[in-house]
Amino acid sequence: MKLKMMIGALALVATMGVAQAAEPILLKFSHVVAEDTPKGKGALKFKELAEKYTEGKVKVEVYPNSTLYKDKEELDALQMGAVQMLAPSLAKFGPLGVRQFEVFDLPYIFEGYEDLHKVTYGPVGKKLFAELEPKGIKGLAYWDNGFKVFSANRPLRKPEDFKGLKMRIQSSKVLEAQMRALGAIPQVMAFSEVYQALQTGVVDGTENPPSNLYTQKMHEVQKYVTLSDHGYLGYAVIVNKRFWDGLPDEVRAALEKAMEEATVYANDIAAEENAKAIEAVKAAGTSEIITLSAEEKLALKKALVPVHEQMSGRIGRSVIEEVYQATGFDPKSLR
Repeated sequence: MKLKMMIGALALVATMGVAQAAEPILLKFSHVVAEDTPKGKGALKFKELAEKYTEGKVKVEVYPNSTLYKDKEELDALQMGAVQMLAPSLAKFGPLGVRQFEVFDLPYIFEGYEDLHKVTYGPVGKKLFAELEPKGIKGLAYWDNGFKVFSANRPLRKPEDFKGLKMRIQSSKVLEAQMRALGAIPQVMAFSEVYQALQTGVVDGTENPPSNLYTQKMHEVQKYVTLSDHGYLGYAVIVNKRFWDGLPDEVRAALEKAMEEATVYANDIAAEENAKAIEAVKAAGTSEIITLSAEEKLALKKALVPVHEQMSGRIGRSVIEEVYQATGFDPKSLR
């Protein structure tokens, strides 16, 4: 009888062990934008593909719109292991001491997606990701949002139009220098707080890719939107390195495949989503859309490109030069 009870107990323990082993690995993916943005859609696509390719061994929970962590909290949470995956904007790594990523914030350093992808899909992008590993972070992919527009309650056509405006920016010394080069007053603020700040006049304007402007309803509280395409906003999809390195090889390989396909998807829709957002802003009728003439855009470039040299000591001249070489950009052509 005792033997039967012992065998039964051992069988129960074995069954419990199998059940526990079968529990999926939980991967929390936190981000700060809406689900119907390129990043939001990319995160959901990754969830779909990750769960499919791991055959349920991994469960991905996506937390959009700062529901889990805000801008300033999420990197700390990742490093502590409270969340496993993020897609912060490339401006966010400066406080970690990895300032090379701020090259992406430099105004007018990319003429368009073709130039950009020579960097993000090339050796420069890989080299930048390697800088994150000593911080306990593994870089997996670069996701586009798009090229930014300016918005404000006054028309912004010339550099002098920005003078004295309080302009919201992400936390970035490069973006601070950009706004000061235009005579504006940079105001660092969490993304989730921007709509109310614009509505109440705490800030006068901001910069965003159109998809962020539209999905956060900022066009409802901004009278003018200038199609300046002056800067790029993109994201680094990153994971906690200890979590990633601790995954079984076959699970990691499946997640890499899912990320590769989700990246193609997210980047393919970025330009399309931003074009749709501009049309939606036009249709709403709350903001006047300003299209710059060639002369007006050139004046903005001449005002802003000196920020490259100004920030070279912070970002690293060699990184800036590597980007120039990859894209063929020559700042001297604007002098």
